[in-house]
Amino acid sequence: MGKGRVEAFSDGVIAIIITIMVLELKVPEGFDLEALRPMIPVFLAYVLSFLYVGIYWNNHHHMFHAVQKVTGGVLWANLHLLFWLSLMPATTHWIGESHLAAWPTALYGLDLFMCAIAYFILAHVLIRHHGPDSTIARALGRDFKGKISAVIYLVGAGFAFIAPWVSVMLYTLCAFMWLVPDRRIEVLVKE
Repeated sequence: MGKGRVEAFSDGVIAIIITIMVLELKVPEGFDLEALRPMIPVFLAYVLSFLYVGIYWNNHHHMFHAVQKVTGGVLWANLHLLFWLSLMPATTHWIGESHLAAWPTALYGLDLFMCAIAYFILAHVLIRHHGPDSTIARALGRDFKGKISAVIYLVGAGFAFIAPWVSVMLYTLCAFMWLVPDRRIEVLVKE
């Protein structure tokens, strides 16, 4: 079956996720700059999560650009990814409101970890369907960056109980690692 509906549905879900996250930002209680101070952790959590959702949306778009068709297994793997992404508004709000308490910081990292695992599963279901010599297989290769990201998320989740600020630094570092454009698919697929 064609891939158009999967892409459209995924784009819609991701747009809703971002909308929910921004709706969690509340208007300050006062009318001076000091009123913004309590919102700083919530806003920074939003910025980091917005980056992550944007990174997943961008990579999802590129990945589906490299495939021609989908199967039922691809649909379920895609829903699995969207499930973990859909938890981002909740984990974002919790970590921002908690001012880096251990459990919210750890669960934020575990959500990032599960998003990475779900993306890995989706990629491998697509590769299995299209074959080891397909464009998607060649473009993703060994996916070192994806594997190291999952490790960073787990290490960050563990640090949440020792030094939560280290966790956030690791999560931020990983996001910036993904902001560097990954041109593997663009090089292989010319429009």
